Formats: sequence, structure tokens, C-alpha cells
Amino acid sequence: MPDLSNPHDRFFKEVFSRRKIAKDFLRNYLPQEVFDCLVPESLNLTKDSFVDKELGAYYSDLLYQIDLRDGSDSYVYVLFEHKSYPEPLISFHLLRYMVKIWEQHLKQKMSGDFPIIIPIVIYHGTVKWKADKNFIGLFKCHEELERFLPDFSHVLCDISGFRDEEIKGIMTLKATLLLLKYILRDELRDRLPAILGLLRELISKKTGMEYLETVLTYLVRGTDKVDEEDMRSAMEEVLPLTGGEIMPTIAERWIEQGVQKGVQQGIQKGIRQGVQKGIQQGVQKGIQQGILQTSRESVIEALEIRFDAVTQSVLKKLEDIDDPNVLKMLHKRALRVGSFQEFRDAMDFVLE
Repeated sequence: MPDLSNPHDRFFKEVFSRRKIAKDFLRNYLPQEVFDCLVPESLNLTKDSFVDKELGAYYSDLLYQIDLRDGSDSYVYVLFEHKSYPEPLISFHLLRYMVKIWEQHLKQKMSGDFPIIIPIVIYHGTVKWKADKNFIGLFKCHEELERFLPDFSHVLCDISGFRDEEIKGIMTLKATLLLLKYILRDELRDRLPAILGLLRELISKKTGMEYLETVLTYLVRGTDKVDEEDMRSAMEEVLPLTGGEIMPTIAERWIEQGVQKGVQQGIQKGIRQGVQKGIQQGVQKGIQQGILQTSRESVIEALEIRFDAVTQSVLKKLEDIDDPNVLKMLHKRALRVGSFQEFRDAMDFVLE
């Protein structure tokens, strides 16, 4: 499987790695008695990663450290986990992360009490979440034997079950949670102006524009419920004077970033193949390869979003395609077919 991150996971990590948003989430969605034990001002994003390589494409790994209000030397880790589909084994996966965090603690400290970890699961799928919030819920045993089982609970924030007026927080947090709630739903097109409207006062600031670009990028990569025209229309409704100019500006930046990436890849590949072939040839080939790779990733992302997985045989066939027009056609098919098998049949027909 290629090194592709789920677009929902990318958006989640990019937004929740912002300390201000993470702190506001804890203030609004942690149980009050838990939040009262913490010092919000001490919240600090850690740099360590605890996700297994084979799980990296499916599970997020966003970890904050925060001090306890009692002034002790102990501290707490806040582990954010994001899900766009139900995960019956979520408690098991959380436990794996927690054990890795404690192992890292032992390597660094070699002694002392283990830090407390508060696992938080943020869910926004369209199917009802039924997984037990306690690890012991994964077992079926007699009450007399339960004392031999480890147990912990996680905080579940099921955005899909919230009414819009129940979603709280600063404007960027509310916009993030509302976008996550509707990103997989047909109502997204109607709700989009209200969601973007929450950012109206922030757009004049640099950080606000950066966040808006993050949102629009997520809309492009993470859903087929709206298209560029829907986004442009929503922006014009929110900002009648300047909204129509923002989308083209951001689109130009996307194109520029894509070209720069292709040029960079081309230069690197050209150097590896030999200076005698010329950097110019490498740049041109890199741009072409960059366009092809971006097109392949668009097809794969569409399939992963709609059908959760992509087989190795399909990945191999996509890798062998060197015509961007064919990849563009397959991307449209990936968005419209009713099943993964239907896409495979359509791809085989196109490649014959």
C-alpha cells in the first residue's frame, strides 16, 4: 500500500495539532471533574510517535502532555484518536498506544510512577457507534474472573450524535467539528455556508486564511458531496465582496505547490540518474511524474474513502498507467461506481 494518509486523518491532525483548538476542546468536551484536575495553560504537543508502521495509514497519533493542578511531579498525557467509521476494537488499539507511551516513559525515566493517559476518541461517521467505552467490554467472562482483566475507559465524543446547537467552542473548533459531522453527509452542501460563516471574522487574519485553506483542501480531498462551484458559491454567500476571489487564489496556490513538488522530485531524480542527462530533463520528467502520481493518489483516495480498502492488484495496475487522461477518467469512475468490484471491471475495460 502506498504511503497515503486518510484525508479525514490529515485534516484532524492538522487542526488538532493547534494548541489553542486542542485546549478549547478539552475545556468543552472533557468531563468537568476531569478538566478541573488539569492545568490547561501547560498543554504541550509531544513530538514522539507511537503508531506501528503497519497501522500508520489507518490510525492517528496525536499526543499532548499536560500538568496536574495539584502541583505534583506527575503529569498526564492526552491521546486524541479520530474515527470516521465504527471501530469495535478501538479500546484494544488505544491500549497498544498507551503501552508504547509507558515503554517510552520507562526508557527516559527508568523509574517513578507511570503517567496517566486520557484517551479521547472523536467520531463523525454516519453509522451509529456501538463500541464499549471500557476495555473490559471486549471480554466475556464470569464476574469472579474480572479481577484478572486490565481495564480503562476512554472519552467518546460522537459528533454525529450532536445537534448543531450542542457543538461548542471557539469559532475554529465549532467549524472543525461541524465540518467533520457533515463531511460524509448529503446535507453538507446546504450546511457549508453556515460552517464557513463561522470563519468570517478570522479570514482577514493570516492564521484565519491558513485555516480556511486547510478547510477547503479537506473539502476537495475528503468528500464528493460538494464540488468547487459549491465551495465558490458558499464563499460568495459568506463574503459577498471578496469570497469569489478567495477560491481562485487558493486554487492557484495548490497548483503552484504541485508544480514545485514536481520540480523538486524531478531535480532529485535527475541527479540520481546522472548529471550528464541534465537537470533540465530531470525537472521536466519530475513534473510529469508529479502529475501522474497526484492523479494516482486521487483515484486511490476516492476508493479508500468510499470502500475503505484498495487491493494490491488494483494498486499495481494504477502504478503502471502513465496516461494522466486515463487516470482522470478512472478518478471519475471511482466517485460514481456502486462497488469496488464495479470499479475493477471498469478499469479492466479501459485498459484492454
